[in-house]
Amino acid sequence: MNTKKADIVVSSNAVFTGLTDVPASASIAIVNDKILAIGSNEEIASYIGKDTKVYSFEDQLIMPGFHDFHLHIMAGSMQMDSINLIDAKSEEEAAEMVRQFAETRPEAPWILGYSWFHGNWENKQLPSVASLDRVLPDRPVILSHAEGHYAWVNSKALEIMGINRDTPNPSFGEITKDENGELTGILYERAIDLVSKGAYDFSRATKAQMIKNFLQMAAEYGVTSVNDLYAPFSDILDDYELFKELEETGELTVRIHILPALNGDIRRAKQLRDTYTSEMLQFSGLKQFIDGVISGYTAFLLEPYSDKPETRGSTAFPPELIKKWVLEADREGFRIRFHAIGDGSVRLALDAFEDAKKINGVRDSRHTIEHIETIHPDDISRFQQLGVIASMQPFHFVGGEEVKELFNSRLGEERNKLTAAVNTLKNAGAKLAFGSDFPIVPLNPLLEIYGAVTRSCSMDSQENVWNIDERISLSDAIKAYTYGPAYGAFRENELGTLEVGKLADIIVLDRNLFEVPEKEILEAKVEMTIINGNIVFERKFKKDYFLNEDGLDLPLSSRQL
Repeated sequence: MNTKKADIVVSSNAVFTGLTDVPASASIAIVNDKILAIGSNEEIASYIGKDTKVYSFEDQLIMPGFHDFHLHIMAGSMQMDSINLIDAKSEEEAAEMVRQFAETRPEAPWILGYSWFHGNWENKQLPSVASLDRVLPDRPVILSHAEGHYAWVNSKALEIMGINRDTPNPSFGEITKDENGELTGILYERAIDLVSKGAYDFSRATKAQMIKNFLQMAAEYGVTSVNDLYAPFSDILDDYELFKELEETGELTVRIHILPALNGDIRRAKQLRDTYTSEMLQFSGLKQFIDGVISGYTAFLLEPYSDKPETRGSTAFPPELIKKWVLEADREGFRIRFHAIGDGSVRLALDAFEDAKKINGVRDSRHTIEHIETIHPDDISRFQQLGVIASMQPFHFVGGEEVKELFNSRLGEERNKLTAAVNTLKNAGAKLAFGSDFPIVPLNPLLEIYGAVTRSCSMDSQENVWNIDERISLSDAIKAYTYGPAYGAFRENELGTLEVGKLADIIVLDRNLFEVPEKEILEAKVEMTIINGNIVFERKFKKDYFLNEDGLDLPLSSRQL
């Protein structure tokens, strides 16, 4: 009989620890913030005391908490109170949705929206400033594209921010103009900052409420850890001190790993590394963009775009500067993560990491490349050789025929065969780590799991699946959303699997994903989220208890004990 009693015991016929490829029957005893014991109901019975909360989940799936390896907290929190335009079928419909939304926000200084995607529109054409000016001539509007690398604004927004036909383009950015030199209302890459610095100027109180809304949503989706990566708007939105304040008041219910900009400022990076060191909030590395996106011709390719042969895109910074930053940061022990979408950018990132290893010496750096939308065959094996992690977001590549055809157009069919080569990289020995890229994609990890397993975005049809051979198993997909990110954050000894001594970050799904048709992955819900041994979300709870001969409160499923 154990003298140490558990605070919480959870049991199920389907417990996926992450140590095997299938779930099994087990009970888990939790004390304070850690897993005390895992075993059969009989083995765990002695850990149950009169104050132990006991939960029996029958055939529902218990697993490690989801760890989102790539998202943007403040941008996502902001968009939770903005207009989502993903369902718009035309420029006119999107503009009308914005007008209706604006009517519900009469006092808002700016009208904010996101996720418009002209690839879903009948004419496939970029929208114009005129359509927004017609519906909202007197209030500034900024609408982020579905991929986040270009924005649609109205004339009022341009006027307020002092942008006109004579405003010069920033480096790695474009203020687009028509053939007459007039502004079109489309801003690419760093040109977006010229408007967003005014639109996203929120008070700290507003930011704090945004973060709390995000934390609640994360708990409901079973997300127990996140990696908050630098983005172009981070200089405007991010406020790490707010995270710290929420931690100090006990309101931080998600582990946050921060990754500010890799920009040559090693002194600031060291300060942040020394400041954020707790189990709930910690510095995790440095992140930077090498390129943009394929749809906007801003991803950097090794060969020209198939439908625009005069360009192969460009890098956000000169390649030699990127390599210099990597060399300096790697020498100081920082891990580095690069946004690299084109095959040219992927190669540049790998080259920079390889150079750092040769010059600074071999260490367990766990440098990472984000997205890897296309890759040259010669570079696939280099991930394993260099120990570089492949950070990917499978639901980016399940957009249906329209997105598939867009990539075919940009890359050509031969290059497009290696778009989002998840399985190819895995089979070549690359370590996978999944995330959502929220708010570009919804936060729900089950979308990513489904995308990885099916390469489809629809429960009804899996015809014309994009690169079907790049599907992976359910087990591998879950591990890439639990253990993979834990490893990527140097926390595999604390997180990512259910093992004795590890931190008690545990979730329960309403069904065993291993026993249901694949389409039900999209229908699954989180029943309970436990982080640090605390229940932070509970969808429902059946009190099916009885008293055993010792007077201990046990669930019905424990009758066999």
